[in-house]
Amino acid sequence: MKAFYTWFICMVLLLTAIVPAGIASAETKKTSESNNSGARSAIVIEQETGKILYQKNANKELPPASMTKVMTLLLIFKALSSHQISLTDKVSVSEHAASMGGSQVFLEPGETMTVDEMLKAIAIASGNDASVAMAEFVSGSEKAFVEKMNQEAKQLGLTHTHFENPTGLPVKNHYTTAHDMAVMASALANYEKVFNYTSKYEDYLRENTDQKFWLVNTNKLIKTYPGADGMKTGFTNEAKYCLTATAKRNGMRVIAVVMGAPTPKERNTEIAGLMNQAFSSYTTKKLLDKNKTITMANVNKGDHGKVPIVTQKPAVLLLKKGENEQGFKEKAVVNGTLQAPIKAGTVVGYYNVTKNGKLLSKTPLIVRENVNRASWWQLFKRVSASLLTK
Repeated sequence: MKAFYTWFICMVLLLTAIVPAGIASAETKKTSESNNSGARSAIVIEQETGKILYQKNANKELPPASMTKVMTLLLIFKALSSHQISLTDKVSVSEHAASMGGSQVFLEPGETMTVDEMLKAIAIASGNDASVAMAEFVSGSEKAFVEKMNQEAKQLGLTHTHFENPTGLPVKNHYTTAHDMAVMASALANYEKVFNYTSKYEDYLRENTDQKFWLVNTNKLIKTYPGADGMKTGFTNEAKYCLTATAKRNGMRVIAVVMGAPTPKERNTEIAGLMNQAFSSYTTKKLLDKNKTITMANVNKGDHGKVPIVTQKPAVLLLKKGENEQGFKEKAVVNGTLQAPIKAGTVVGYYNVTKNGKLLSKTPLIVRENVNRASWWQLFKRVSASLLTK
């Protein structure tokens, strides 16, 4: 009997030692599989809220290669939005632009293409020559355009980004991070028309000529991943394989960035896995549409006494699937009386959503229209009217 108890105690001790070890081993394996990526850095965000859903070395400064063109496209679409340029404008190709190596659409010096055609060349075929041609067209020179790129990076709050060209061709002091790329892509995604270009798997340039040129998207996920509609690949020997990808399902847009993957297959597999995880774990609920009037704000010494305050973009709530939607509080906060002059689009407050005192969503509120300074006569009439009503 004593021998039996001795054997029993030994078995209990052995199982106690083995079982937890086995569990710990499985958990470690699971964790290591989720983080044991060949890529140098990665991030996943939800586009409307900017919430980070996953990150790995997201602030590590690395060469972005042709993902640089996300910023190039952002500045082009800003110029289109402000009517500085139009899609039908003709762009003449300089010798400098035509001399660009790497990915190109073989533009000739003196050749002209529309802005629309140049966007196809950049977004689909990653044309370095088209990128420089558009940089010169928008800003007068490549150097001036690069200055705008760095200014825009600062305005977006990017502290680990610096550009030296609009193409991503290898050069010193040209770097960004997975986090900063995601922010740039999110800003670009606000211009919905960009997806008319980035979502195309193929197209043509110089149609109806004997020099018809076939464009094939360097982002193969456009064809293989459900909901994929952008945005930009990149590769150099230094940068390895990079991709800033976008996909939209059930109204939720996810942006995933992978930098420094060893092969294109690993890059695409990791991006797809990260986006799958995001779509399976989260959903979004739209609270307000873009340009929804929230309130009327007083304007001091303006030619309008009041001005509409509207949402800059949709107000969206990001939820974990199965999360209770009760208990959320919504509140618009506007910066008191505004001071003329004030430009349309100026951020003057936020539409906040909280739960248990925690801020969950923060949507910028903007002035819908320009307000100029009131003339002396306008101010006089306004004061007179107020006196008469007393």
